[in-house]
Amino acid sequence: MRYRDSGVDIDKANQAMQRIKTSVRNTWSDSVLSDVGHFGGLFSVPESCREPVLVSSMDGVGTKLLVASRAKRFDTVGQDLVNHCVNDILVQGATPLFFLDYLAAGRVEPQMVAGLVEGLARACAENGCALIGGETAEMPGVYHGDDFDLAGTIVGVVERSEIIDGSAIEPGQVLLALPSNGLHTNGYSLVRRVVFEHLGLDVTDEVEALGCSVGDELLRVHRSYLEPVGAIASAGKVKGLAHITGGGVVENLPRVLPDGCAARIHKGTWPVPAVFPWLAQSGDVPEGEMYRVFNMGLGMIVVVDAETAEAVGNEIADTAVYRVGEIVKGDGSVELV
Repeated sequence: MRYRDSGVDIDKANQAMQRIKTSVRNTWSDSVLSDVGHFGGLFSVPESCREPVLVSSMDGVGTKLLVASRAKRFDTVGQDLVNHCVNDILVQGATPLFFLDYLAAGRVEPQMVAGLVEGLARACAENGCALIGGETAEMPGVYHGDDFDLAGTIVGVVERSEIIDGSAIEPGQVLLALPSNGLHTNGYSLVRRVVFEHLGLDVTDEVEALGCSVGDELLRVHRSYLEPVGAIASAGKVKGLAHITGGGVVENLPRVLPDGCAARIHKGTWPVPAVFPWLAQSGDVPEGEMYRVFNMGLGMIVVVDAETAEAVGNEIADTAVYRVGEIVKGDGSVELV
């Protein structure tokens, strides 16, 4: 018997590796000291850092992968993964240095792997982040048919004096919001149940309320907020940041609130993308559940002093900024009014 007889094709895995080498190397700077295929990725911390603090995070894309598989479009979820991780470390003031990915599948298809890695590489390049390593595992029996999973780890750096940890948040400060472009990467188990099971739609179906196909809407790329937020974060004007992911604003904003503080969010102060009311109506999803599961159009929340709110909003480049609430005295909760 041969390894191929048990479901693992080494030749296809090697073919996939050859296809992705150029995309990976295009994300590198002089700080990358290793090459594709080495056992470990080597990266030199920039000499400009005086007191560098490394900030790391890891995440996956969740069941949005099933939508990508259904649509046979794989590059968007690679971008989703990188941008999500970039935003997570940005919350603490960090800029990304390098990224590592992990792909596991029932069978390795070079075209699928190439699409995923091209998406990872595109987002890494856009965020100034080197894709320095990864693992592709073919595991028949664990994954079946076209099943696959994708996860990643990011490492960034922030000067010790510029760490944003929420400790400077206090009542009277203002909440500014940067909009999402839709679902990002959260709530897809509920989305798939509403769209594919309850409504019986497929990824190619056009939806008038959305102005596009189901696939185009559900595979919109999770936004990176590095460019619009990075400049003001490094200038010390930001008191706190919250990336609004799974759990929505009601569960993510409390993660950065210090003792004695709560937040009040004013509904109607930002535009809610059409996908959210469409899902709520189509699936008869209660409003409270919508705000607990989805970002509802709020991608990143920035906490600033009231007297600097307008100026900070004007400094955030190339994106709309909405004043959506304020910090009040309280027990760490979020009130929607």
